[in-house]
Amino acid sequence: MPDRRTSLDIVVCVRRSPAKREPVKDIGVKVVATNRQAARDYFLSDPHEAGLALQGSEIKSVRAGQVSLKEAYVRIEGRQAWLIDAHIAPYQPAAGMNHEPRRPRRLLLHRRELLRLEQATRQKGLTLVPTRLYLRRGRAKLEFAIGRGKRKYDKRQALAEREARRSMQRALGRGGR
Repeated sequence: MPDRRTSLDIVVCVRRSPAKREPVKDIGVKVVATNRQAARDYFLSDPHEAGLALQGSEIKSVRAGQVSLKEAYVRIEGRQAWLIDAHIAPYQPAAGMNHEPRRPRRLLLHRRELLRLEQATRQKGLTLVPTRLYLRRGRAKLEFAIGRGKRKYDKRQALAEREARRSMQRALGRGGR
């Protein structure tokens, strides 16, 4: 039967992307701080993104890269999430109107996300660990993950695996010449 279309038929054309495609890089994203200790001290899973409620001098310091997430963690209290112990250096030109460097900062999350994270952290041994702070379209965003603390033997095992991979790469590199 031939393909007949009446004036009422709607044709939808879907453009499919190629099967193998490079991941899209975030345009306009500037990574300000990373928490390299997080991957060393925790098994990280389920990354999340949240906005940060900052004061004027804080956002200027963030844009200048004056941030440390080394000892920071995320705590959920009531119906709000807070970034605790993140250090945002005082903004020098703000002089008298500066902020407290280690004050708790509110995270902007949807209610459902907040409830899901609260349930996850109720389990023993799980915590919310900040992994990086970045600017997207001028807004400060925090990426954090659910983390389970590594024990000393876990850290040693990860170090041994990494060392084995490096030595294999070195051996393969020499053999190919």
